[in-house]
Amino acid sequence: MQDAAITEQETPPPAAAASAIPADELARITDDIVSALKTVYDPEIPADIYELGLVYKIDIEDDRSVKIDMTLTAPGCPVAGEMPGWVENAVGAVEGVSGVEVKMVFDPPWTPDRMSEEAQVAVGWY
Repeated sequence: MQDAAITEQETPPPAAAASAIPADELARITDDIVSALKTVYDPEIPADIYELGLVYKIDIEDDRSVKIDMTLTAPGCPVAGEMPGWVENAVGAVEGVSGVEVKMVFDPPWTPDRMSEEAQVAVGWY
């Protein structure tokens, strides 16, 4: 019997247990963040930034602040200065989010193969 208890204690907890946010709420916030990101469009390409593959990372902290690493289709994109604000506004409106920090990254560089099938269809590349 004692061996079984040791095995149970050594089993790592599920990933969701690592967060102070209850798993069901974390799932809802995550879904809502993705939905919010899908409302932000690159003005030069008729697809949202999420489906374009411009969002590299979304971290939801225990204090419900959200950190997003994203890129642009090109470093010289005309909306480079505005896009982080659009993302902050969209994600900041999600219920339960306490704040948003958007970091622009260019490594790895964006390429069209990061696009979802949905985005490829939208731009006529599929």
